Amino acid sequence: MAPDRDQRYEHVPPIPTYDEAVAGGSAWPHDDAEAEGQSLLTNSRHAFESSNPNAQPPRGRRPRGYQPPTVETDDESNLFSSDSDSDSDAERETDQVRREIQEMEIDDSDVHGRNRSTWGKRIGLSLSLPQWRRWKWRWRLPNLRPRTDAAGGGGGGDGPTAAAEEGAAQSSGPWRPPSLPKFGSPALLLLVARTLVAVVVVGFLYLLFASDLFSNMARRMGSQLFDPESVRIHVQSSVDPRRIRDHLKHFTSYPHMAGTQGDFALMEDTELLFSKYGLEGVTRDVYHVYLNYPTAGGRAVEILGADGKATWSAKLEEEDAGGRSAGHQTYPFHGHSKSGDVKGPLVYANYGSREDFQMLKDSGVDTNGAIALVRHYGPQGDVAMKVKAAEMAGFAGCITYSDPADDGFLKGTTAPEGRFMPADGVQRGSVSLMKWVVGDVLTPGWGSKEKMPRMKVGQTKGLVTIPSLPLAWRDAQPLLQHLKGFGQQVPQPWVGGVPEVSEWWTGNVSSPIVRLKNQQDEIEKQPIWNVHGRIAGIEQGEKKIIIGNHRDSWAFGAAGPHSGTAVMLEIIRIMGDLVARGWRPARTIEFVSWDAEEYNLIGSTEYVEQNDDALRRDALAYINLDTAVSGDTFRAAGSPVFRKLLLQILNRVSDPHYNVTLRERWDRRKGDLEGLGADSDYVPFQDIVGTSSLDLHFDGDKFPYHTSYENFEWMENVADPGFIYHALLGQVLGLLILELADRPVMPFDMAAYADSLYRWVIDLETWAKKQAGDNPLSLDTLRDAANGVAKSIRDFTKWESFWENNVLSAGGWESSGLGRRRCEYNSRMANFETDLLDPAGIPDRTQFKHVVFGPQLWSTDNEAHFPGIRDTVMSGNWTLAQLTVDKVAGVLRGAAAGLVR
Repeated sequence: MAPDRDQRYEHVPPIPTYDEAVAGGSAWPHDDAEAEGQSLLTNSRHAFESSNPNAQPPRGRRPRGYQPPTVETDDESNLFSSDSDSDSDAERETDQVRREIQEMEIDDSDVHGRNRSTWGKRIGLSLSLPQWRRWKWRWRLPNLRPRTDAAGGGGGGDGPTAAAEEGAAQSSGPWRPPSLPKFGSPALLLLVARTLVAVVVVGFLYLLFASDLFSNMARRMGSQLFDPESVRIHVQSSVDPRRIRDHLKHFTSYPHMAGTQGDFALMEDTELLFSKYGLEGVTRDVYHVYLNYPTAGGRAVEILGADGKATWSAKLEEEDAGGRSAGHQTYPFHGHSKSGDVKGPLVYANYGSREDFQMLKDSGVDTNGAIALVRHYGPQGDVAMKVKAAEMAGFAGCITYSDPADDGFLKGTTAPEGRFMPADGVQRGSVSLMKWVVGDVLTPGWGSKEKMPRMKVGQTKGLVTIPSLPLAWRDAQPLLQHLKGFGQQVPQPWVGGVPEVSEWWTGNVSSPIVRLKNQQDEIEKQPIWNVHGRIAGIEQGEKKIIIGNHRDSWAFGAAGPHSGTAVMLEIIRIMGDLVARGWRPARTIEFVSWDAEEYNLIGSTEYVEQNDDALRRDALAYINLDTAVSGDTFRAAGSPVFRKLLLQILNRVSDPHYNVTLRERWDRRKGDLEGLGADSDYVPFQDIVGTSSLDLHFDGDKFPYHTSYENFEWMENVADPGFIYHALLGQVLGLLILELADRPVMPFDMAAYADSLYRWVIDLETWAKKQAGDNPLSLDTLRDAANGVAKSIRDFTKWESFWENNVLSAGGWESSGLGRRRCEYNSRMANFETDLLDPAGIPDRTQFKHVVFGPQLWSTDNEAHFPGIRDTVMSGNWTLAQLTVDKVAGVLRGAAAGLVR
């Protein structure tokens, strides 16, 4: 536990009064010549110890070396007096030492060994020179004060009694102009020399300021002294797969759902590692949010007999996949599910899409009060939307399962030896309606801090209203078998791969009665903990490049999230090492470990909502690492501004398994930067505050997603033996951070954004025509606005060539004015995405404000853009749809104007 007081404010000895000070005498007598000599050469304590090791410290010494003040006589006339016949050489030497010390602003008490500072002292030039170098006379500028001559004679001031004569003449003779040094005299030479030195110094200072050395010094010292290519090579070569492996092993060693003891322990470990690896300002950001947790006896799926008693019960739990050291595995359940204990006839509804439920209705299957059985994946991959669709179709409860036809032995070898879902594997997940409300469902639009307003659970749009549970196909098998003969046989596309199900039927009101029990703990203000750390930038320090990944998981989380956690920690270690060597980025780099992402992107969303204004102003880019490695195929999704930079970096990173660069593998599969979906922590950054976001990952085939089989052993033996692709992703990430944080001009591909925007408008137009039919809907204003954006971007990006030419013509130097314009250019470039926000948001989903990116209400197409327009088109309100098109076109025009203003 940290001390409860600040040790910087320890008690210090009291300061004595003046009477106490003068009463104790001095530590060293004034007539002790040896002591005085010692005091001029060394620290008092060391001098005492070295001269007499057995002696005791002098009595009368004050605490902390305090000495009483003394009054010294300062005879100003002695400063200009020459040698006198009556003065000995030793006395003159002592006087000169005293005068030079006084001129150096050194307390004369130091000369006598009093009040010695532990910091040493500034020694005059003559004290550091040997005796033969000490001048017998001093070159000084002449005294240019007005003079009078008592005797009426000339006064060159060079005689041995010049100072005295001057003093005598002050009050009696007539005024005489100041004397000037004679030609050829040392004083004249000194005057000329000092004048020349002053001119040279002033000229040098002028050149320094004119060349903006001081305005650019911090950046050069922190970054440009390091050759950028050498830094890139250092980062790439420093990525250590063994360290990544060790971090992954630790972070997957026990379960850690959001808000639990395991989560808190890993949060503390994250804080320690952030600090250990050199991040600055490591902080813990706490929010209080609505979470639910399963209980041991609170879940059940049963087939009931005629007497209402269970004739069969689902096992629910997975086999022990984590080992004894991992503790108890988490119970399979749905995050943010509805508590309840419901009964009804079982109905099979394929993938649980709205189209599937409509087909049941068209077939005459009564679904009111029934229990839906749906499988994962399919056209509606979001499990929350499956449950919501079941709720809207009148079902009383919903059961989800993983079918072998989609993810199981029919696809390949199952875990733990392979990638696919074993018979007992249960895919956990959240059923909060993220497309309606993202983050804490009780505080939509603001951070869930203490004393902030909160909605009631029954008021939020973000929760489903029927209970649900996930099952393994092992438990779904008896349910499907019991449907035989009820309802209708399903069409072929509905047939799954569960073995020993001879016929697949829909079921109806006569189906066997199934009980679905889901009693759970619900906490409305559960603390969660984000962890932040940064490397401060030295040019645009307020501007930030943010790299984040969540820490919580439903089970052990080897792929999601901790493959990303392990990579991020390795890059933090490397960046911290660079800082320790003296390197600094131009812009601030911030690393974040989010909490409660699995429930509803809570940790990242609450942070964004709590700091929305600052992020809109200063966040330049966000890089996300969730489920970073589950295979060997590199993929990226994000804003088009990253496309060019990403491809440049992929050219630098080689895949040792294929002996080609990642760019070559990317081109062979015709890869492209994909559209952002709506299922990880980039959502609040991209869609709420308009921060250009990028999601990076190496994918493979399916993996035991959100199960206890997704553990360290599976990652090491199946997904990435040797942690090769973790290391490659580390190289990609490190290089991205360097370029975004330290390249003088932000490497955003604005032309790619213009091209993509126009293409998205054409795609939207094609889609809208199919939806509208004969209804009038014109996208002309949107197409014109996209063309305007393209023109503005062409004009805007010309400035970068202007900047390059100016810097090259100046031999690499950048004036302060040009530097300010460059920083402003960077800000305007980053603000383009922010300017694509509609402050009012999408109607009925006002948290989502980006007019181009964002989740569609029901679509799962990651390439579908303009969510607000699509929502209104799907609603069939064509007047509102046209108004929305025109409003989005206005936002595009405003963003274009922001570039060239």
